[in-house]
Amino acid sequence: MTTHASFANSMTEPLVSVIVPIYNGEADLPELLRCLEAQTYPRDRAEYWLVDNNSRDRTRELIQAASRAAAEQGWTLNYLCEDQIQSSYAARNRGICAARGDWLAFTDADCRPRPDWLEQLVQPLGDPAVGLSVGEITALPGSTIWERHAEREATLSQRHTLANAFCPYGQTANLAVKRQALEQVGLFRPYLTTGGDADLCWRVQREGGWQLRFVEAAQVQHRHRATLDELRSQWRRYGRSSRYLHDLHGTPLMREPSPREYLRQSARWLLKESPKTLLKAIAGRATFADLLGTPIGLICVQARTEGQRQGSLPAEARLIPPLEPRP
Repeated sequence: MTTHASFANSMTEPLVSVIVPIYNGEADLPELLRCLEAQTYPRDRAEYWLVDNNSRDRTRELIQAASRAAAEQGWTLNYLCEDQIQSSYAARNRGICAARGDWLAFTDADCRPRPDWLEQLVQPLGDPAVGLSVGEITALPGSTIWERHAEREATLSQRHTLANAFCPYGQTANLAVKRQALEQVGLFRPYLTTGGDADLCWRVQREGGWQLRFVEAAQVQHRHRATLDELRSQWRRYGRSSRYLHDLHGTPLMREPSPREYLRQSARWLLKESPKTLLKAIAGRATFADLLGTPIGLICVQARTEGQRQGSLPAEARLIPPLEPRP
């Protein structure tokens, strides 16, 4: 049993609602639930909403059983279902509308929040000017070359999104927002399938006038893609996100490398980089992921380019549902 001595029964802490969208999360749920149960934020000041986005596995049964067990252990875990719209953003909206907290925190089923994650993440929201708090995303140890490449490149680090030239944003794998900010600018776009985290953060900052804070100590570990097909799908989604955000906000599209650039980088890797890295690997100073970093990187760029070319923003994705203020 996790101890919460420094925070237990602290009614001075705000009520925080943690919202996690889940689709076919049977394999991830045991570890996710363990991490949520271990949070050091006061148990009586936190509620957890797991939103099943029309799963086809045992997600529903597992969450409902965990909810009963949590009640016996003194913490609040709720099951919700969003089966009308197949989108993680629609599932998050479902959780937001049910949540009682004035502060809303988000993570994903394939993430593993550290015990002090929530406690650290919501601290900046105590500042009246701050509407968004962003924590860091690190890698769960992986066994495949694709996972190790993503870890080597820190693919999901929030430092990449916070450096966005148009406007900084945080990914919903590790993000918190004030309900008041959403009452101003609206919910996630429920029919958007990617890019919704950037869209929401930009609206909160640019339309609502709220500040964003980065909390490096608020960390979740993320399970990276384990196969080539999964990795390519992830980067095609990044490409579609670029297209959608271009259509919604006028942001520049990502530049598409020419065939000559692909050829030049491949030749440079084959003739110059790989021999040096291979010698380092033999000496124990480099890994297989280091050796194949450039080819895998080119695969990711090519998949991202495909996604950007093929992306077409659905008309209904422009819809922003309002969040009605509480009476």
